[in-house]
Amino acid sequence: MLSETEKNIKKATERIGDIIAGARNAGRALTADEAKLVAGFRALMDEELRQQPSEGRRTLQNFGGDGRSHSGARVYDSFGEQLVSVMRAGIPGGQTDPRLYEIRATASGASETVPADGGFLVQQDFTSELLQNVFQTGILAQRCRRIQISSASNGLKINAVDESSRATGSRYGGVTGYWSEENALLTGTKPKFRQLNLDLKKLIGLCYATDELLQDATALEMIIRQAFTAEFGFQIDDAIINGTGAGQPLGILNAGCLVTQAKESGQKTATLVTENVFGMYRRLLPGSETSAAWLINRNIVPQLYTMSVAVGTGGVPVYMPAGGISGQPYSTLLGLPVIKIEQAATLGTVGDIILADLENGYIIAEKGGIQADMSIHIRFLYDESVFRFVLRLDGQPVLSSAITPYKGGATDTQSYFVVLATR
Repeated sequence: MLSETEKNIKKATERIGDIIAGARNAGRALTADEAKLVAGFRALMDEELRQQPSEGRRTLQNFGGDGRSHSGARVYDSFGEQLVSVMRAGIPGGQTDPRLYEIRATASGASETVPADGGFLVQQDFTSELLQNVFQTGILAQRCRRIQISSASNGLKINAVDESSRATGSRYGGVTGYWSEENALLTGTKPKFRQLNLDLKKLIGLCYATDELLQDATALEMIIRQAFTAEFGFQIDDAIINGTGAGQPLGILNAGCLVTQAKESGQKTATLVTENVFGMYRRLLPGSETSAAWLINRNIVPQLYTMSVAVGTGGVPVYMPAGGISGQPYSTLLGLPVIKIEQAATLGTVGDIILADLENGYIIAEKGGIQADMSIHIRFLYDESVFRFVLRLDGQPVLSSAITPYKGGATDTQSYFVVLATR
């Protein structure tokens, strides 16, 4: 049995669907009066939802859908087709494709944009594809641990073990096991926890499209996908490495858990020697030997080719030959992949070579769905329209500090992330 509120929302949803279906069957856009009716029914639904407890609100929102029509059919066949509709809706006096209202009518009110400003939700299956493409484009993001945040939340709190040392009495933040004589007094210990806070940040991208390009939905989709996904993938990777944590994710190089390996005594400026690699590897956390990778700036490559290990009166190259320290020619070092990234620092500075276990050491929280808006005004004199995309996510290393090993001191600390000091 439906409640009175559920009946009202169901009735409003059906009326919106009838209005939209009528316009579509007539092969025209919504009239001004019809648009007002749709807006009025949406306002009624929003008011009903606002008066409900949060659990009831999520249930009532299920009267909507996922960017498909009330019959279950897909509203748009391609992302480019929908972008063209959004563009036309943003032109003063232009026609609004009723399919845009159909997506809007089935969406959660909390995630809507404003039609009067030319903004409409991107169909959900398209946003999922875009988000997937963004993470596939990024070299580093796809190696991190990802958590999806629910639509009702704007952040994530994770209880994590607060451990900074493996010394007795410090493991797991304070758990201690011990040997005991018979009938001896037992001493209790307990672990220590901390909260890992991930508060969503906004990553924004603007894409300009000429009026000529807007006439071809297929070309528009190709350009938008390429430009948007490539730039967002780059920005996320850059934040993983260099992010400050202020208005953006916290990057590896600014994290409290970062371990810095000292250079060798007498080492020349802007060089990389074999001993640097050995020193960095020994400070990687145990268990990361199979999931870590070397992240390097491309201008380090010549240094890799000249590194060698002394054998008798001669030497053996480190990086080049198969069966040597690399394990495979030209691609691994100490058995771990060597990945060239633009976001790494230049040769001789901290961050030019990073030994990183992103899979276990870095976490990304994301909120599904990409907000898309459009404006014809910003570049009006250039015959260009502007599409804006907003993605909300956050990320940071799992550890808050480096780990002191059970046997070792301050120069032996270990982490998921190890860099080399400035040379």
